[in-house]
Amino acid sequence: MSKKESYEKKTEELLDPILKRFDFDLWDVEYVKEGGEYYLRAFIDKEGGITIDDCVDVSRELSDLLDEADFIEEAYTLEVSSPGLTRTLKKDREFEKSIGRAVELKTYRPVDGTKEFTGTLASFDAEQITIEQESCSRSFQRADVAVVKLALD
Repeated sequence: MSKKESYEKKTEELLDPILKRFDFDLWDVEYVKEGGEYYLRAFIDKEGGITIDDCVDVSRELSDLLDEADFIEEAYTLEVSSPGLTRTLKKDREFEKSIGRAVELKTYRPVDGTKEFTGTLASFDAEQITIEQESCSRSFQRADVAVVKLALD
């Protein structure tokens, strides 16, 4: 497991009891370096949407736990936010929650002359992602998919 994956996994473990208490869902945790700075980002959600006050409450509690655990070596900025309306689907739990929703799918290489597809997320597994379009059902190998995002309906 890479350092990045370890930091993300440990952060998810710290977040779990906080989110359960607030009845929030974890969408994703990412640890990234951007412009020479490190960021630890937690994306949270709930029925009806996340507010700024929700993010502040979770951020305060998580920050205290991160300070106690002290497992991240580098200086970083903690950000807690909503994943947004057009959130990227990365993990199986995100795909599961999004079955039946409109998505935009982009492939690394053109398929039938295009790299961008829209449709309704029909199914997924470890190997492929299937979307329903107006006239047909299309399946894509996960290894060929660059990104899947929720689309605005």
